[in-house]
Amino acid sequence: MHSFFTRQRLIRRGLASAKWRRRINRSEWFESLLYGQSTRVALVVIMGVALVQMVSGSAPAGGSAERWMVEVLVYILAVALIWMNHPRLWADNSRLLLMLGTLVVHVGVLRWVSNEAVEAVTPSGAGWSAMDRRQLWELSIPFTLGPMLISVLLGQRLGIVLSIFGSLFGAMINGGLNARFLVVSLLTGFVAALMTRDVRRRTDLLKAGLLVGCTALSLDLLMGQVGPVLWSNPSLVRWNIVAWQGAAALASGVGVALLISGILPLLEVMFRITTSITWLELADLNHPLLKRMTLEAPGTYHHSLMVAQLAEAAAESIGANAAMARVCSYFHDIGKLVKPEYFIENARFGRNAHADLAPTMSALVIIAHVKEGVDLALKHHLNREIIDVIQQHHGTSTVYYFYRRALEQQEEARKVLAAVAEDEEPPEVREESFRYHGPKPQSRECAIVSLADGVESASRCLEKVTPHKVDQLVEEILQKRLLDGELKECDLRMSELAEVAESFKRTLRSMMHSRIAYPKSPSKRDSNSVSRQLAPEGGPEARRPWAPSSGAQEQSPQKRLS
Repeated sequence: MHSFFTRQRLIRRGLASAKWRRRINRSEWFESLLYGQSTRVALVVIMGVALVQMVSGSAPAGGSAERWMVEVLVYILAVALIWMNHPRLWADNSRLLLMLGTLVVHVGVLRWVSNEAVEAVTPSGAGWSAMDRRQLWELSIPFTLGPMLISVLLGQRLGIVLSIFGSLFGAMINGGLNARFLVVSLLTGFVAALMTRDVRRRTDLLKAGLLVGCTALSLDLLMGQVGPVLWSNPSLVRWNIVAWQGAAALASGVGVALLISGILPLLEVMFRITTSITWLELADLNHPLLKRMTLEAPGTYHHSLMVAQLAEAAAESIGANAAMARVCSYFHDIGKLVKPEYFIENARFGRNAHADLAPTMSALVIIAHVKEGVDLALKHHLNREIIDVIQQHHGTSTVYYFYRRALEQQEEARKVLAAVAEDEEPPEVREESFRYHGPKPQSRECAIVSLADGVESASRCLEKVTPHKVDQLVEEILQKRLLDGELKECDLRMSELAEVAESFKRTLRSMMHSRIAYPKSPSKRDSNSVSRQLAPEGGPEARRPWAPSSGAQEQSPQKRLS
């Protein structure tokens, strides 16, 4: 409240602007929940107790201590595997909660379907025995619920991890180790993870669910869980029961896909995760900010489209999220909408908006487009990953043009003061005043967008485009960013950086290709001029007042028109 009244007094005195820029506010309590070590330990312990209780709750009393020890060791192995091989997931408590919570829910659903759903309502009809009903429910067990969900939200590798440990815990539910359960659960889980590696449409989920159902049906046929089917004497087969069993096996995959498709948006919001499906929905160029950019900053809009093309191709070359790179490229410069005329790509009729500004003020205007972009992104409720790219795509680099200009003005001021024998020194030029405030890129996709932004901007300065100049430009920019330490906080390896450079070169060569200079077709006026010049002497054309005299030197069409 005190800061509010202080700001109002400054506004009345003309010392502050009435504009209130939105900022990302994070409380210490919320940060400790997301990244705190104590919260992480408590989460692991609570989920472990819930999981062991879930598995052991239906086990017989005999041998419970040994079973409990085995279950605890399997859970410790799962946690250790996540800690060693997935450090980014381990560092984020919300995603760790999603991973372990999905494992607990997955095992709970498996237990419920295996044990308690046997007495539920079954299809009516003659010939249904208790064994048939139990077999029907066993065929409808959703083996791929956890693996498919985690594969879509957190990636294929974590989906396979959940498939392995979910199958182990599921096979130990009723005591012992159910071999049929373990085999079907593992194989269908692997198929689900492999088929959901790059889900871009919701129909891809349905295709994956159908293939999982077919896999489960094939395995159950091989293991004799369907039927029995007597191929030597088909008349003895109860085909109605076989049809219900086959439908149950297929529904175990398709039903899971439909369920995940429905709850996916809710989980994305709860755990701040963006899937490829949502990225493609965000790639719509009819977003209000992008439509504003086409009218108010057309140069920036075209620049963003070119950056998106560069970034998407580079992300695909190293296996990064190409859809995220494209969408973030569209929005990375939306802060230029506040003062579009101060950026060279939007300058009209050769007007230089920085002509009357000091280099320091020009640098402030240029640097402010990052904060203005974050403000606009928060106002329009853009994705958190997009806001991070807006904030990080310049890192802590220098606005070098205006920094160099400030140094030149400082040197000129020193010469003037030395000429008039003054002992004063001009104001010192501080490099920090010309640097972006960061942070540096934190992810591979953000680093790719940052590099694509610099490469595309610099390529516009090439006077004569050749493949050699394009390759040299890309190498210089990437090497400079690397030496300045702008890429040291992201997980972009040197081998991947080389692939990104090659992708930039290929894309720039295709974008900046040359064309044949087509000869102009003569206009109607030029055709008349040629016919008049070819008219015979003494003809009517020679008596025209603009016709050249017999001894006059012929002028070129350009000079005559001038």
